[in-house]
This record gives sequence, C-alpha cells and structure tokens, in this order.
Amino acid sequence: MKILVSWLRDFVPIAVSVKELADALTMRGFEVSATDPAPVIPERPANSDDAVLDLEITTNRPDCLSVVGIAREVATLFGAELNSPTLSASPSGNDSLTVTVEDQAQELCARYTASTSEVRVGPSPSWLSARLMAADVRPVNNVVDVTNYVLLELGHPMHAFDRHQLKGDEIQIRRALPGENIRTLDGEDRVLTDHMLVIADRVSPQAVAGVMGGAASEVTSSTKRVTLESAYFTPHSIRRTSKQLGLSTEASYRFERGADIEAPLRAMLRAQNLLVEIGACATWSTIVDHYPVKHIPPTVPLRHARIKRILGIDIAASFVSKTLERLGFDVATTNESGTHREWIVTVPTHRVDVNREIDLIEEIARHHGYDRLPSTFPVMVSPPNPTSKYIEQQRTVRHTLTASGCSEAITYGFIEENAGKPFLPENEDPVRVANPLSEKYDILRPSLLPGLVDSLIYNRRREHRHIRLFEIGHRFTISDGESAGVAVVLTGNSSLEHWSNDERKTDLYDLIGIVDTLCDVLGIVATYSADTRPAFVPGQTSSITATSQTEPDKSITLGHLGQLAPAFCRKRGLPAAGDNIYAAEFDLGAAARVAIDRRRMIAHPLPRHPSVQRDIAIIVDATLPAATVRGTIRQTAPDTLLSIREFDRYEGEGVSAGSISLAFRLTFRASERTLTDIEVQQSMDSIVAALQNTHGAMLR
Repeated sequence: MKILVSWLRDFVPIAVSVKELADALTMRGFEVSATDPAPVIPERPANSDDAVLDLEITTNRPDCLSVVGIAREVATLFGAELNSPTLSASPSGNDSLTVTVEDQAQELCARYTASTSEVRVGPSPSWLSARLMAADVRPVNNVVDVTNYVLLELGHPMHAFDRHQLKGDEIQIRRALPGENIRTLDGEDRVLTDHMLVIADRVSPQAVAGVMGGAASEVTSSTKRVTLESAYFTPHSIRRTSKQLGLSTEASYRFERGADIEAPLRAMLRAQNLLVEIGACATWSTIVDHYPVKHIPPTVPLRHARIKRILGIDIAASFVSKTLERLGFDVATTNESGTHREWIVTVPTHRVDVNREIDLIEEIARHHGYDRLPSTFPVMVSPPNPTSKYIEQQRTVRHTLTASGCSEAITYGFIEENAGKPFLPENEDPVRVANPLSEKYDILRPSLLPGLVDSLIYNRRREHRHIRLFEIGHRFTISDGESAGVAVVLTGNSSLEHWSNDERKTDLYDLIGIVDTLCDVLGIVATYSADTRPAFVPGQTSSITATSQTEPDKSITLGHLGQLAPAFCRKRGLPAAGDNIYAAEFDLGAAARVAIDRRRMIAHPLPRHPSVQRDIAIIVDATLPAATVRGTIRQTAPDTLLSIREFDRYEGEGVSAGSISLAFRLTFRASERTLTDIEVQQSMDSIVAALQNTHGAMLR
C-alpha cells in the first residue's frame, strides 16, 4: 500500500524526516519496502520532505490499509495528537429511496447506508488526482475519485450508482438468483451463484456486493444524480465470491480481511463533505442507515504481571494504558495494587485482530520496541525425545548386520516387472507405476532382493569377489500394502583371504548364522522349516517363523532364506562361473510383533550345575527337513534339554541312496541339581524311540 507522507501529516503533525518515519514504521511491524518521490501538486505548496511510502501491511491488520490507520500508529509512536477528518452532516435534500435487506442476506450484510444527491460530474481537482495517482489509483471523475479517496483515507470501500439507471425507488440487498448474471465495470459478463450477495434494484443486480459495481449503473459524464453506498459485508462471503469470480479489487481486498462496522457512516459523511467541498454538489438526502443489530464491542482483561511474564521486562503501567488509549482502546483499571494491576480493555471496532490478552501484550511490545527487549536464553528443561520403536529397531538391525561384515546398500523403489515377479505372492499382480520413466522402473518393488541382487552382480562383474550387502527399506504389494523389511545377500568366501585361514566358500550356514544373530539381538526365538520359492534352489530354502507374543498358539512367518537359483542369477547378469548367491529377507513389522520386549527380559545367574552333552547320528529320508527332526526331539525331550545343534550332514558311502545322515548335539542341564548318567540316558532312549516311530530313523 502506498501512502503520501504529506497526506499522513494532515492527520498527525510530526517533525521527523521521511527516513526516520520509514524506520520507525518498519520497526513497529509495517515494513517500508520502498520510498518514492512525491508528485507535484500545483494547488498546494511544494514540500521538499515529502515522499511516497510503499508499505507492506500484514493480513491481520486491515485497519492499517488506510492513511488514517497508519496515522493512528504514527501518533502513538511519536506521542502526537491524531487529528481525525472533520465530519459534518450536509444540508439535507429529499429522496424517496428505500433500502431492503432480505432475511437470507442479513447475516452477510450487517450494515448498509445510502444517500442521494444531484451532482455535476467532471474532473477532480489536481490535488485530489495527484494523491490518487501517488497511490497508483487512476482518476476517473470527481464522484468516483472521491469514493476512491475515502477508501484510501479511511480504509472503507464505497460505491456510487447513477441514480437514474436504478429501476424503482428501492435498493435490495439479496442473494443472487441461480444463473443470474451481471456485466461488471471491467466489461466482463459474470454468472452469479446463489451464495453471492448482490446490490439490486427492482429489476436486476447493479453490483456484486463488496467486489465491483455493475456497468449498467456506472457514473459517467452524463450522470446527473448519484446514490452513494457505504456498507459492511462479512469477510467470508466476500472472500468466497471474489475467489469464485476470479475478481480481486481494492474493495474486496479490504472486506475479506475484516472491515470496521462503525466505518460506513463515517465514510458516507466524509464523501459527502468532499463532494460539497470540490463543488460537485450542494446538498444530500438524509442518510439511510440500515443497522438492525448494533455491534457490542468485546472486552479483554489485561494483567500487568502477565505482561512482565511474557516480555521478560517490567513495563510501566502508565505506558500500558496510554499506549492502548492512543491506539483507540478504552482502558478501565480494575485493580491498582502494585505489580498486580489489572485492566479491562474495550476493543475498538477497527481492531478486528484483537480478541485475547496476548494480542494486547503484542501491542505493548510493538510500541515499546522489539529492538529494546533484552535477549535472554529461555529457562527450560527439554524432556528427552523418546525414539520410536521403528527407528530403534532399524538402528539395531543396521548395527548388527554391519558388525556381521555386511555393507548397507540403498536401491531404487522402482524395478522392472520381470525382476519382481518371482517375489510376488501367488496369483497376485504387482503394484504398477502409472507413468513409469522407462520399462526398467514400471512397478513398485515387492521385495528388496531384486535391487540388492543387481547391486551384488554389478560389484561382482567388477571383480569384487567377496560381497556381503544388506538393505533396510519398504516393499509394496497389493495384498499387504507397504511394509518395512531387511534383506541380506552373500557371495564369495566366508572370510577374507589370509595365510592363517583355510579358504572356504560362503554357504547357507553363514547366512543362517547372520539371521540367528539378528533374531537373538531383536529378541526373537525363530524356527526354520523347508520351503519352496520361485527364485530359490529347491531343498536349499527355508521359511523363518516365530510364535506370536500375544497369541502363543499362532505362528507368524517372518521371512525366508536360501540359495538363489542360478537361472535367476544368470537372468540378472551374473557370470556363469560366478559363486553361489545366498539371500534372506525379513519382515520388520512381523518381527516387531513376535519380539520379546528386551526391557522385560530377566538376567539369570551363571548355572551352578554342569551340563551334559550327548551326540546322536541318525539316518533318515533325504527329503526330511532337519527342522522337523529337531521339532520331534524338542517335543519328546524333558525340560532339562537345553539346546539342540545340528553339526553334521552326510551323504555317500555307508548311507543308502535317497537317505541322509544327520548328527545332532543335545545339551542337558537341570537348574537345581546335577543330572545323573542314568537320567540323561533315559532321555536319549525316549528321543531315539520317538525318531524311529515317527520318521523311521536308524541309528548310525
């Protein structure tokens, strides 16, 4: 908003330079973004200390979208008197015009004033035109220019109708009829809706209320009689109408932010006085003022102690009351007991932004000066921000896998469909990308393994032989939606080449060891069972399951592990002579549901009694999973069985074709005494009998 400094000084006589004024306004929240030279006004003496200030007014201060509004702030800043415009009723003429506000429009138009006069339309005086042009407003004629002048000076929009173009003696404020239209002053034909408010005569709309007038009743050089309008329209109605019509004007800009409900009468009197002053007319009809429900100004309690607590300094009570009174507030003291002084503050109608005690404290701070408030550190203790379980779980997984010799990789969430198909749930389509960048990125990954395998192969083809990678990320399927997971891939030797180590290729048990470590750290008691998956080698694949903590009888699948099928790896680009690739994938969401809360884990003392170990080697069908054998042993053995570990698998001489030899080490221990050989042997006999009866096992 642009304001002429000399116009400002008409209302507040201050002897400060333009620069001092601009700096003071900026420090009080009204940034002066530019200072331009003032236009020359022939009818008024030249002023070398005049300029045009370009102000940035925040949206919560519609009262300062005017010369008088800024003058009120300046008067408070410099302790000067505010000289408001002199308003007087003009000699009264006659007019039969009536104003009707329909019931459905009452809530949108709380006040409406109108007055009529015979006028002589012509150009405005040069001083008035110059002030308008300084504010970037184009002069039109004396009547229209006065309404714009009042808008800039008092901040309240007005409109002038050609009285002879209004049909009948009644102005109707009503909602538009569905499909009704109007040609506005900008020459555009606009279709109205029934939530829009219009100013109409007895035939048709003559203005879009609070936005723009109609071309049919425009004041022109041939106009002989005008009716002035000054009203209050609710902000939400004007905002909605302006947005739907795509039409923003100086009037709508102010009404949207909140106008002063007491301003319509002041604006009407000011416009009448100016038109009489410049010789455009002599008398005006009695002002019609439709104001059915008088506004009751709100009151806000203000405490001196609260001001000190918020601002951190002790501001004199006299400064508080004097500042608020200069800004237009009525201040009544209710308690005068020292620092516990309290006031009841009546908010003026032009301050639509003030409704709480903190708003009043902000006014005190502004006029005291933000730059004068001391800088201090807040005295507070920040409570520790608890880490979410999901982030804590990811951190644990990341540290564990890094300690196991794996490097973290980050791959794309988009992959090609052929790479993702082997990892999709049975009979399920992938989640497709609507507009893929290329065929290589046409679906969301259902598994972390395709991208991780591609990274491994990329490094393998560049002569990196010993590779261990993992990735933590999200997978996407239609059935399960988005889920968090972790995947691991291994290839090459089990350890780095060194003269002290025997070279050994990575195998499935290296992968199982990493998964076991991860489960142990997460508090998961996992079991493995044979499984088949499209991208894995049959007989070298296991599913990972665990018992639910909330439903002990329910087993939850956590993921799977195994050797990737060579055919799948070759399709992804692995050289034919490459080492085997072992992969595992883990559902972190499912893991969280079965994990034992580590805060509830109880530390046990070291055992006081020795353990007893027994080895057992059996020959069973080669298709029988070792996990099934372990399950049978666990079900048959007494509570003294501490652990079961498979330590050998053998096929060859001495074992018939189609069979396999499995060797297990069983550890027994009792917590309250030392076990005897007889007790342990009885347990072993029971286990052997169960294996023979259940699986047809033979002892080696």
